[in-house]
Amino acid sequence: MCSLEKRGNIFILTLTGDGEHRLNPTLLNSIKSTLHHVRQQATTSSALITTAHGKFFSNGYDINWAKSMQDMILMDDLLRSIISDLISLPMPTIAAVTGHAAAAGYMLALSHDYVLMRSDRGFLYMSELDIKRVIPAWFVAVVDAKVGSAAARRKIVMQAEKVTAKEAVRLGIVDSAHDSADETVEAAVVLGVDLVKRGWDGHVYADNRKKFLSNVIHAVEDTSERKIESKL
Repeated sequence: MCSLEKRGNIFILTLTGDGEHRLNPTLLNSIKSTLHHVRQQATTSSALITTAHGKFFSNGYDINWAKSMQDMILMDDLLRSIISDLISLPMPTIAAVTGHAAAAGYMLALSHDYVLMRSDRGFLYMSELDIKRVIPAWFVAVVDAKVGSAAARRKIVMQAEKVTAKEAVRLGIVDSAHDSADETVEAAVVLGVDLVKRGWDGHVYADNRKKFLSNVIHAVEDTSERKIESKL
């Protein structure tokens, strides 16, 4: 599940508990509901921070749930919907990655405007190659939009490299690295405050983001991969 804290014009969405924050329908619906509340409560200039308790930011889809329910598509639909919500949210968004982020959890982090990461623990890991799964095209669209270096994209997608915070900064995957979970969240708050001070109109900001990420939007909306994604 997740919680929502408001500090002035800064919203902090936290994935709660010490587990892996596997993205199953329960957690995904909780995130989606919380984003709805953020949208309703937003002022003219606000910012969102997404973070997590424990050693994981998110360890990706809950594959065990999908196997037991014979349904991978539901989780994918819900995450696609959350990514669409983040892209259309009328405020800057910041991921404070305070633990491991893998596969779909990696995508959740990268779908924010800014990504900050703790350097004393955790890595970013696109695990599909190692677990013998074909990466969804919309995952690749997010990586293409968010990571400028072809060499870095190759490390992520075609080498399944576990990337530490300092290496992620060097490769341009994340914006900054911080010494602890608390320092990562506080740095995100400082960044959020600075962004709020710019006084941007949130709806104009969202419209510009939608233009900037139009290829991601098209990929998220494209469901032609259904047969591939449903195979477990």
